[in-house]
Formats: sequence, C-alpha cells, structure tokens
Amino acid sequence: MVQTRTRIIDVGGRTVISVEVPKSLHVVGTTSGVYVRRALEVDGSPHCVPFPAHEMLAHEIDRGAVDFAAIPARGATASDLDPAELDRFRRLSSVSMADPILSELSDLEICRALGVWRTADDGVERPTLGAVLLFGTEAAISRHVPNHEVAFQVFDGLSLEINHFTRSPLFKAAEDVFHRVSVWNREEELQFGMLRIALPALPAQVAREAIANALVHRDYTAVGPTRVTISEDAFEVTSPGGFPPGVRLDNLLTISQPRSPILADAFRRAGVVERSGRGVSLMFMSMLRLGREAPDYTQSTERLVRAIVPLGKADIAMARFVAQRENDRGRPMRLFDLQVLHELRAQSKLSATEIAHELNRTLGETRAGLNRMLEEGLVEQRGTGSRRIYHLSAAVYRALDNSPAYVRIRGTESIQHEQMVLRYVESFGPITRGKAAELCLLTPQQATRLLGRMVERGKLIRIGERKATVYDLPNAVG
Repeated sequence: MVQTRTRIIDVGGRTVISVEVPKSLHVVGTTSGVYVRRALEVDGSPHCVPFPAHEMLAHEIDRGAVDFAAIPARGATASDLDPAELDRFRRLSSVSMADPILSELSDLEICRALGVWRTADDGVERPTLGAVLLFGTEAAISRHVPNHEVAFQVFDGLSLEINHFTRSPLFKAAEDVFHRVSVWNREEELQFGMLRIALPALPAQVAREAIANALVHRDYTAVGPTRVTISEDAFEVTSPGGFPPGVRLDNLLTISQPRSPILADAFRRAGVVERSGRGVSLMFMSMLRLGREAPDYTQSTERLVRAIVPLGKADIAMARFVAQRENDRGRPMRLFDLQVLHELRAQSKLSATEIAHELNRTLGETRAGLNRMLEEGLVEQRGTGSRRIYHLSAAVYRALDNSPAYVRIRGTESIQHEQMVLRYVESFGPITRGKAAELCLLTPQQATRLLGRMVERGKLIRIGERKATVYDLPNAVG
C-alpha cells in the first residue's frame, strides 16, 4: 500500500495543497483493483487511461526491473527448442574470442548456464522466453514471442529489390542477415607504397554490431520487426523500443546498459558481439578509420532505435593518413582523435566548446584530449582563453595532400587580422598590443608580430616605448 502525505503550504501568500507520493518499485493500483496510467489527449491535455497487464510488463521491462528473457515460457518444454540451434551456439562459442567451455556442455547445461532454464510458478523447470528466442523452433517463437520478426530489405532507388522476413531464433537470424549483408557488400582495395588498405562500403564489424545490438536490445513486448535496410546511400537498422534505461544520445558511446542482460550475455559468450560492451564505440571507430561518416542515431525516438550508417564516398586521404599513423605507431588511433580529425576536416576550425558539443563529451574531457593532440602534432590552436580555436596541423594537411587548405586557414587569418586592426584604429583610435591580441584571438607574442608587420608595411606607426607603446594610422599623427 502506498501512503501519501497531504499538506497545506503557503507559497507567495497563496494557499497551496501539496500531495507527496513516495516512489514505488512496482506498478500501483487502487484498493478496488483499478490500474490506470497518465496519458495525453489529442489536444495535449492530461487524462487517465486503463493500464492493462501487457503494458505493465512492458513498463517493468523498459525500466530494467524485469528481464524479458528470464520470464518462464508458459507451457513450453524442451521439445520447443531446436537441437540444431544449440549446436549452432556450440559452434559459435567454441572460438577463442567467445566462451569455449560452453561448447562442451549438454543442451540443458547450456540453457542453465545462460540463465534461460528456470523454475516456473507451477514449480516445474521449463525454458524461459529467452531460451525460445535463442534456440526455439519457429513454431514456438510464433506462439510465445509473436513480436519477434526480422526483415531484410534492399532498395534500388524506390524499387524494393529484396524483401525477406524471418522468425528464426536469434543466432540463426543474425547469421542469416550477416551473410546477406556480406553478399551485397563491396570492397575496394588501395595500395600506397607498401601499405595496403581495404575500403569496404560497410565494415563487417559495423554490420555485425548494429544487427546484433538491434536483436539483443529491442523491446520484445513492442509490435514490429527488427528491420535491416540497405539503400544506395545508407545501411539502416531499426528496432522497436527506445534506448534501454539510462542510455541517451549523449552517452551512447560510454554507457553499456542492455535491456536484457541475459540476451546480451548470450551474444557475448557466443562471440557474436564485442565482449567489453564497447560495440557502438567500435562501430564509430571502424567508420572513421576508413574516412567515412560515423553512424547516426539522432532519428531514434522513445518508441524505436534507428542506426543509420552512411554509405557515401570514403575520404581516401584520411583513410591513408590513419592507416599510415597506426602502422607507424603499432596501435589503433583513439576514437576521440578520429572524431576530432573528422570534425576539423569538415569544418576547418572549431572551439573546444563546439567540439565538445559535436562529440557529446564534457568540456574538461575535450580540452584534455585536445591538449594531447597538440602535443602529438595533430592539431594547432589559435587565440587565447575562451576564444581559442583549433584546426588541423600543417603536418596533417600535408599528409592529406591538402596543404593549400592549411595555407588558406593561416593566410586568410593574417589578412583578416590586419583588416580587423585597421577597422579598430579607424573607429576608436590607437590600439595596444593587448587589445590587438584580444581582438584577433592571438597570444601577446603573435599580436606583437602582427603589429610589427603592419608597421614595416607602412600601415601603422609605432608611438611610445615599452608598455606605453600604441599603434596608430600614419595620417593620424600630424
């Protein structure tokens, strides 16, 4: 029973009734057995609607209180599991990157080890819904988990070339879609001296993680298939249900919070997905390392997760630079570095605040990463304080065969700085070194060099000495 507390309080001279309702770990109904939930009318006004049992279950699953895969499948028996699917799991788990010990267990031992064989309310041990999803026959899946379905579609413009639907258990469905994607996937191989780079349209690791994540993390109480779509421009994976509890767009690369820990553990132990929970980060790295756009999750809503992987033309120069650097250093580049290089390549120059916003990272983390990249010669900075901006270093531009872009950034800035100083002096009179540095986002030393060049070219004259030095237009002194 929930005990509420009602008080009358004074707020700004007005009497307000305050009702305090304690947080409950479970769905709460009235003493007469009525369960309702809040909803919005078409006009946006709030009201109460019935809260049926299946929605209660979905609510508990969505907030992480119940694992869908742990629920006993009522009436299911061992005969509802396909021995061939358990053999498939043994084959998958036998490799070194998986959990080889599981490949030596019996069918029942595998189910118990994965937590998908439990005692039901009637006291009988039986398969859970997770067992049916992982190893069940299609008939058992249709009976116990009717919302499970996987669609694979390939479009040529608006024409649907392939339209395949299946209710296969999860490992079989995943392998089937992996194979279909690999048949479609095309790869270009580039040779740069002794360095050979493979440029697939879609890295295999990206496809595997995106598909497996959708199958593992989708909401199986929600209607609709897990959909894998390939078009000329994008590889797209859509799954019913929003992000799992605690996962948002701004922490997608750092938080691993599966909707079903049981299904996630099964896929990890089978070696299908990355075991450390960094699958999404590896998807981003795989795309950026090849000079391609990162996956996009911004079209996800509270009702579905949509991962869109652009299939546009690769930035071959960037792919070559990354491959050469990794080859020289003997280790992969950091995701942060790849993201910053990608953003600065696209937008020329950005502040730390802008980079933090683009990458969904904290400002402190971003500044620390940029300082390290400065030390490693990947970026350069201009300006001081909060107005400091960053751009790719001259060495990176040379490696990208785009030295003119670096010259444009630095050369144009010099011209702009001179014009800014001249406009200031014309409007406000003599300028100091400190004011020039503030105006042009330069260090004091850079401002000194700028003003010195302008004096040498006759655009300004120097007045005074040392700290009293100011700079004015030649015709202003007379």
